[in-house]
Amino acid sequence: MRRQILIFLTALMLFNILSAQDKVIIKGMTISKSVRIKKGSYKIDAAENLEQSVILIEGDNITVDFNNVTLRGSNNKINPDEFLGVGIIISNSSNVTIKNLKARGYKVALLARNVEKLTLDNCDFSYNYRQHLNSTQEKEDVSDWMSYHHNENDEWLRYGAAIYLRDCNSAIIKNCKVTGGQNALMMTECNNGMIFNNDFSFNSGIGLGMYRCSGNKVMYNKINFNVRGYSDGVYNRGQDSAGILVYEQSNNNFFYKNSVTHSGDGFFLWAGQTTMDSGKGGCNDNIISGNDFSYAPTNGIEVTFSRNTIIGNRIFECDYGVWGGYSFESTISNNQFRNNRIAIAIEHGQQNKIIYNLFSKDKEAIRLWARKEQPADWGYAKYRDTKSRDYLIAYNSFNNDPVVFTLNRTDRLNVFGNTVSGSEMVFKTDSTVSNLDTTVNEELKRKISFDTAILIPAVPRSNDPFKGAGKLAGRKNILITEWGPYDFRYPIIWNTNPTDTSDIMNFNLIGPKGKWQIKSFRGLQNISVSQGEFPATITAQKIKEERTDIFLELEYSGSSITTPFGETIGASWPYRFSFRKFFQPIDWEVLFYALDTTTHNPIKTGMLFSLFEKKAPFKKEKVNKLDYAWWGGIKESGIQYPQFITVANAKADIPKGNYELSVTWDDAVRVYVDDKLVIDEWNPSLYKFDESPHKKIRLDLGGSHYFRVEHLELGGFATLSLKLRPVE
Repeated sequence: MRRQILIFLTALMLFNILSAQDKVIIKGMTISKSVRIKKGSYKIDAAENLEQSVILIEGDNITVDFNNVTLRGSNNKINPDEFLGVGIIISNSSNVTIKNLKARGYKVALLARNVEKLTLDNCDFSYNYRQHLNSTQEKEDVSDWMSYHHNENDEWLRYGAAIYLRDCNSAIIKNCKVTGGQNALMMTECNNGMIFNNDFSFNSGIGLGMYRCSGNKVMYNKINFNVRGYSDGVYNRGQDSAGILVYEQSNNNFFYKNSVTHSGDGFFLWAGQTTMDSGKGGCNDNIISGNDFSYAPTNGIEVTFSRNTIIGNRIFECDYGVWGGYSFESTISNNQFRNNRIAIAIEHGQQNKIIYNLFSKDKEAIRLWARKEQPADWGYAKYRDTKSRDYLIAYNSFNNDPVVFTLNRTDRLNVFGNTVSGSEMVFKTDSTVSNLDTTVNEELKRKISFDTAILIPAVPRSNDPFKGAGKLAGRKNILITEWGPYDFRYPIIWNTNPTDTSDIMNFNLIGPKGKWQIKSFRGLQNISVSQGEFPATITAQKIKEERTDIFLELEYSGSSITTPFGETIGASWPYRFSFRKFFQPIDWEVLFYALDTTTHNPIKTGMLFSLFEKKAPFKKEKVNKLDYAWWGGIKESGIQYPQFITVANAKADIPKGNYELSVTWDDAVRVYVDDKLVIDEWNPSLYKFDESPHKKIRLDLGGSHYFRVEHLELGGFATLSLKLRPVE
């Protein structure tokens, strides 16, 4: 007995000694040797800039065991688009391991620069920065489009990231989770890494992004529902969201057995601006094998201006299964295509092989074509042959595809050994197609008859990323909220007929198992059911009024839930959730004037019109909302106006309250309320990226108000959209 007591006391003393050695996190601390962090939850705000962090790690051969602590930033902020700073920076180090860390509430949870052999293991970087989305179920707002075309100077950081790596070779990222953010793992100039067994799902931007990254292995990951810009049956834009993004001279990467469903693009590869300017390089020799890229609003796989291998993937119910613009010497083999609008679409492709694929119920199976002319500002077209030519299409199976081949301006095609059943038209061609050979080419047959072995790198205890995937099959399960894709972990009211002009509104009540009851509503009558269990469907009738102000609030009780901001609500605790639809009609008179900035530039002078000219508008119209988008200017009475001035004036009676006034524009805008300038965005040079800016302000309104909007378009794409909504 004494011996047992002695052993217990010794173990207790050892535990206390080890516990005493655990490090407490303090703001601004530096870690330069291996350490374990003391258990707890640390609420520590970071500096607003991205050069400082709560914790700095520098050194070699360091292991930091965070002991499953939670590091929480932006503690005085509510919305994710307000999150600031960096949780952890690792720099100028080698052989650093970070494990068992939860970090949330930062613009960037973990940022690493110039770290050789970095390992991140069992970390959860969920619920960090994400933008508020301005698109609705009824209408896209172009300000939600992102642009990842440049990152030489870390431009991607403006969107935040859970994990951001630069110059980190031979990194290992495993068993990590990121959800409820915008971008999960973003990598620049990182080579020869291993990314496996991670879950980067339900984010509003990018699951995994690469820029100038080569030789990496991406395997057995869940990268689902990284999406925005989608409203089922209304619009499918994607807005440059993607499960996997591969940009700018990223070569020889291997993507194997990843589940990448329900993302804007499943896989989005673009050669990069270097190739577009010089015609050289690309994102070449990447192998994309054994993945599931189904249910993308836009492209299951997009691979452009490059040479790659796409083999053995599953691509169901996408707009385009594979978009391969300007692909060359690429192989598309042994893939399964089903229910896509167009399974494979390639413009200006060369020497590509499409072999041994299974097509079923795609509206078109394969479309190949070329344009008459190339864009004049593309260096690529100046230095490269861009004809559509030299295809091998053999031993594919086409089943119930109404159109199998749509061909235009394409030369030299070998098409043989394919089987077709249940199709209405096999070849849809015209006189611009030449040298279409449908006889068996024995030499080509021999060349493709040999299996090409793919070496699969060993991964310890690989996960099955496809397990349970069938529960959410179909694009209909992409439900985009104002903060990104719905993740099915909390109750939601979803309007299933958002653009219906009838009086009846249909709602699905979706969420975990539990009960619900209506607590309050306005703008509705004749609600079909007032309480019930999940899931449920209810209908209600709109009350016709001049402005739309519909509100429906429910209370949930049931199993434990996780809210959109990552908070846990325990079982049986009541949780209120709501639906809101608001539209304040404002009767605008809109005038459009011609503009020629070579004679008068309102940006430089600040004046809409020159003092030495009098202008009449070339177009007038009356509308009850400002919601415009133009491509290449306005055409009126046969005349194209690439540059123009928009002037909109209105008077409206607004019920008393606090409102949010927001505007999306391109290129310049000024907004006045009661002759007071409230938004002044008259300097386009402040916005360097290929995006349409969006700005919001708060106003106290009530009674009769005058509104005036002045807008400039200097050429190219233009937009002007103004919204007014009450703030609860």
